[in-house]
Amino acid sequence: MKKKQIMIIIAIILVIVVIAIPYLKNKPKEIPKETSTPKQEEPAFTKQGELSFISSTDKKIINTISIEFAKDEYSREKGLMYRRSMEEMQGMLFLFEDNAPRNFWMKNTFISLDIIYVGADKKIVSIQKSAIPLSEESLPSYKDAQYVVEVNAGFTDKYNIKEGDEIKY
Repeated sequence: MKKKQIMIIIAIILVIVVIAIPYLKNKPKEIPKETSTPKQEEPAFTKQGELSFISSTDKKIINTISIEFAKDEYSREKGLMYRRSMEEMQGMLFLFEDNAPRNFWMKNTFISLDIIYVGADKKIVSIQKSAIPLSEESLPSYKDAQYVVEVNAGFTDKYNIKEGDEIKY
């Protein structure tokens, strides 16, 4: 009887070993230390119109740029996100239905921008210069704006565009 018990114990141990071997062979995979987010394809610029900046002092055109329009909620939310570059004479015009305080941010925006807030009368009410790329800091208009123009950082200084100047598109 003792011999029979020993044989049963040996059989149980063998079964356990046979079952455990596949688990011992497959070591758990190491978790990567850095996880990367999928790359977002950079949107290409599509010229949809032109926008001129007009001097408040002599009413002459300061400069004219090619623009893309952001007319609906989706395009306004996306804006210039995922762009890694933009030519000097390009920009984006955001159009809103009402004249109200605006707040923009730079989430997922890789290029520094000048953000130009424009009232319903198409006069520039404020400018946020050289916005920091990828920042989620709120960049307010401080005054009511119905339009917003985004251009490369430094554009407004280079062409002396200031509050009171106008836009025409």
